[in-house]
Amino acid sequence: MPAISLKGQTMPESPIRKLAPFAEAAKYQGKEVYHLNIGQPDIKTPPRALEAVRQAELDILAYSPSDGFASYKEKLAAYYAHHDIEIAPEDLMVTTGGSEALLFALNSITDPGDEVIIPEPFYANYNGFGISAGVSVVPVTARIEEEFALPPIEDFEALIGPNTRAIMICNPGNPTGYLYSLEELEKLRKICLQHDIYLIADEVYREFAYEGARHYSILTLEGLEEHAIVVDSVSKRYSMCGARIGCLISRNSALMATALKYAQARLSPPTLAQIAAEAALTTPEHYYEEVQKEYRERRDILIDGLAEMEGVYCPRPRGAFYAVAQLPVDSAERFAQWLLSAFEVDGKTIMVAPAEGFYATPGMGGNQVRLAYVLEKPKLKESVAILQQALETYPGTHY
Repeated sequence: MPAISLKGQTMPESPIRKLAPFAEAAKYQGKEVYHLNIGQPDIKTPPRALEAVRQAELDILAYSPSDGFASYKEKLAAYYAHHDIEIAPEDLMVTTGGSEALLFALNSITDPGDEVIIPEPFYANYNGFGISAGVSVVPVTARIEEEFALPPIEDFEALIGPNTRAIMICNPGNPTGYLYSLEELEKLRKICLQHDIYLIADEVYREFAYEGARHYSILTLEGLEEHAIVVDSVSKRYSMCGARIGCLISRNSALMATALKYAQARLSPPTLAQIAAEAALTTPEHYYEEVQKEYRERRDILIDGLAEMEGVYCPRPRGAFYAVAQLPVDSAERFAQWLLSAFEVDGKTIMVAPAEGFYATPGMGGNQVRLAYVLEKPKLKESVAILQQALETYPGTHY
């Protein structure tokens, strides 16, 4: 039998999706499953984006330029200028989702065996991207007791070695919802300049910041012009996950020229989705305001509900639409399977994402879950009640 690659064997399963067979079995049994496991927004996509696709007068659905349509890049640059981020269209590359932007970045700055330091817990697919690029992910642990704040800069210093090429963050964070302060970003700026390494920021949740908190892009940090790499996407901002349109941003012209070679190898980002994304940039400001208000209210339903449960601890996120909660259970993964296979309340149950898969350090997050508050409020309230009853019933609960 022909061999499977070592990369393929070590590629991790998604902690967000690997329990899907249990969910499908639950639905087959007639249960209604409330999905708290995946960040699929239920907010409607801006009508202008969908209408632009409907009205597109195309005789041929042709390739776009490898770095994306010039008109879209120009409007993207204007969007960032509106957020006090001054970049030129040539500093932008349109990608097939933020995932491809991350892969382009890693492949452009690393060689096999190089290392990237990432605060954990982190977006689980970073592990997979690292394996695909031949990069070692080096975790530095953020503690739930400290609300997942940036770990001490000394912890980063201790991990930087001859093969370190970058520090990577997600801001606001997936899975934690933590929003980095300007002071924390300044610490990262200094250490990256001191060691002449890149700072990569996944900023796809930029618009989701609550209580008047401000999101600071690393592109606004002085002196990082050659070191800053930003990944962005329309998926969450406009509830357009299926469009698969993202972008890679850097003022480092050599890096962008290198990334373009990878873009040319995959030909081009999707044409119709770029048309939708370009139209989405004309979305009125009140759309963001309404979406922020909705998610803030959903967050409060979830976090306030968790705070009333015995033995549960969950920091209040200030961004994105995720939270990591510590539960009084023997194993979050067993609990998540049990919820789908052996528990229901009036024919309903919930699906959560075990948080262990969001860590790179073995043994971390074993009794934590990531919860996405992307359900409408009545269903979210019901989900909180189901979780509380589940914890009171589960044989592996220990208060």
